Amino acid sequence: MTDGQRLFVGGSWVEPDGGHYEVSDPATEEVVGWAPEASRDQAHAACAAAREAFGPWSRTAPEERAAVLGRAADIIRSRLVPYAELAQAETGATTGTARGMQVGVAAARFRRYARVEPAEWAIPPQVNEAGPMGRAAVMGALAVRQPVGVVTCITSYNNPWANPAGKIAPALAMGNTVVVKPAPQAPLSVYRMAEALEAAGVPRGVVNVVSGRSVEVGEAVVDSPDVDMVSFTGSTAVGQRIAEVCGRGMKRQLMELGGKGAAVVLDDADLASAVAGIGTTFSFYSGQICTAPTRVLVQRGLYERLVEQLAGYAGRLKVGDPREPDTVVGPVISAAHRERVESYVELGRKEGAVVVTGAERPMPDRGFYIGPTLLAGCSPDMRVVREEIFGPVVTVTPFDDEEEGIALANDSDYGLIDYVWSVDVARAFRVARRLRAGGVGVNTVGRNMEAPFGGFRKSGVGRDCGSYALHAYSEVQSIVWPG
Repeated sequence: MTDGQRLFVGGSWVEPDGGHYEVSDPATEEVVGWAPEASRDQAHAACAAAREAFGPWSRTAPEERAAVLGRAADIIRSRLVPYAELAQAETGATTGTARGMQVGVAAARFRRYARVEPAEWAIPPQVNEAGPMGRAAVMGALAVRQPVGVVTCITSYNNPWANPAGKIAPALAMGNTVVVKPAPQAPLSVYRMAEALEAAGVPRGVVNVVSGRSVEVGEAVVDSPDVDMVSFTGSTAVGQRIAEVCGRGMKRQLMELGGKGAAVVLDDADLASAVAGIGTTFSFYSGQICTAPTRVLVQRGLYERLVEQLAGYAGRLKVGDPREPDTVVGPVISAAHRERVESYVELGRKEGAVVVTGAERPMPDRGFYIGPTLLAGCSPDMRVVREEIFGPVVTVTPFDDEEEGIALANDSDYGLIDYVWSVDVARAFRVARRLRAGGVGVNTVGRNMEAPFGGFRKSGVGRDCGSYALHAYSEVQSIVWPG
């Protein structure tokens, strides 16, 4: 149990003005710790501390910044088991997910940005032979990347290690300072990350962490005049409100928002591969992930077989205590979220969908569990097809030909990651190029972590991962001189 946690502001551990609130284990409903409730003034103080630290940190040699990140990676890796146990207690993730996809990925991301090559942010110099008003001249020009300044990082509850690391590490590598506002459901892991960074030698004020359940804490770390950029992962609705505030202050934004990923299963698909990929919606974070292939569009000739096999796949997944080694599906984050997901399943039933599996399954007595749920016979206008449910729920809609499948996939407010299954790779790539999404998986739900990540439409603004994260957390400056 994590007791009496304090805020991390300006390199000091500070008692919160608002006291503490309980953090509960979604698998057991037991209290696992108390998180600090910052005041608006404390949130603004964290932003001011980051502003004061920005100048010295931005002038630090990249090699020195990289050394700090490398040490942080080593510390996180050395504490993988206790850190994963805490993440599991906060989020209900299975043991493998907590160790590998949460803490393990966080360590890898710090290591990745400790190894930045100068070529990743270098821009080739340009020479222009034409001067102003047509006069002959030779002008040299150099474009360089500068840090943005103070970056507010607002992180998600589903992965309180990898998600913050994916923001903090590239931001620090580029010379920015950060204020982290963790999700109120899972803030304790982020404080452990701050401790690791402190032990790694990060200077005072370069990293700050403030938490709280109140809206005013989140507002304060966005509207502070000391903040230059906001990097947010969360719902589209909250992202839109943040964007409004950023617009008034002309602040940079990086938004990873909602998703309703289309899985286009063509009539020549390897059905076993498609079912296994789509089935990750049931197991990975219990469907609480914006990249999940939740909206299945299957060519009519395969429709009945896919529904049958996907139902069988869901029925074989063990739901229960995420600490047990054979558990595949853990709980969702809270009772309120369970009720929200269940209300969508009932809505789907009322809209005419067939609940093939999920509703009849017995669940553990304690904890916020939902059985893997498959809704078949769905039509494109149903709310369960169009809106993000964020749980272990998959909808299936048939289509007749390739053109219709592409049109249905693109008929969405979202556009984060879509998927295509076909044994004809050329055909799959042809379809992928026509999908309006920031990423497309061809015969896979796996990701290349160096590829740009981000969405179209209401799924977000900007791209990160790999070198693209360095670009996201920098401004481009041009320097021109006479040749």
